[in-house]
Amino acid sequence: MIWNLIKTSILFAVLTGILLATSYALGFSPLLAIGFAAVLNLGMYWFSDRIVLAMTRARKVSEVERPELHAIVNRLASNAGVPTPSIAVVESPVPNAFATGRSPSHATIAVHSSLVNTLNRDELDGVLAHEMMHIKNYDTLTSVIVAMVAGAVSYLAQLGWYVTPAYGYGGQRTRDSGMAGVLVILLAPIAALLVQLAITRTREYAADEGGAKLSAKPLSLASALEKIERSVVHRRTHGNPAFSQLYIVNPFRGSSIAELFSTHPPTWKRIARLQRLVDHS
Repeated sequence: MIWNLIKTSILFAVLTGILLATSYALGFSPLLAIGFAAVLNLGMYWFSDRIVLAMTRARKVSEVERPELHAIVNRLASNAGVPTPSIAVVESPVPNAFATGRSPSHATIAVHSSLVNTLNRDELDGVLAHEMMHIKNYDTLTSVIVAMVAGAVSYLAQLGWYVTPAYGYGGQRTRDSGMAGVLVILLAPIAALLVQLAITRTREYAADEGGAKLSAKPLSLASALEKIERSVVHRRTHGNPAFSQLYIVNPFRGSSIAELFSTHPPTWKRIARLQRLVDHS
């Protein structure tokens, strides 16, 4: 868990460095770039949970409607030492789950309706524990911040196509500034995306490990991941791929090349790591 936190911090520092380097290379003020992205994403920060729930058609449910889900989430929240999140249900034949919200006190765990029918009680416990760890670790907030910085790089690159300065930052002319600007415009967004994906994958591993310990049943979470993966592979999921990083298993699949840019580690690697937790316990 500590190593995952350190790795996330290093990757975030690299992502911030890409933003500052892009600003410098294109002749824009780094502070202006950060401020620009912050303003554009401020609304996403405050209303991200509402936007996500609306876009995924998730409906919040009461304890009367879904007593089994509330019972598990109440227990896990108490054991994790976080406020009990709201619970929402998405009517979908593809089993999956995700967490959203800017903080543990403003969080929601959404469960696809088919998840309850696909998993047994222990497996469901493991999935909800995984999502609880995303909330406890502020991963839902981390994803917004990371998206903000990566988005700033993309905004600058797009702007650079129209306004590529002939001078370096501070007004100093550089002979190759034009070529350097083109390279930055082309490569910086790709680099930022790769770092962003590395961060989301690191947070998935951390949530797997923390969720396995919280539920005390690592193999049940591994079994749940296997079942969800099998369903995702054989059924097409309709929705916005921009939300793929939210789910416990990425439901939007494409070609083998597209898998290189997946927001999640390969499920078989996650299962293998969970099995090693049992072997080393």
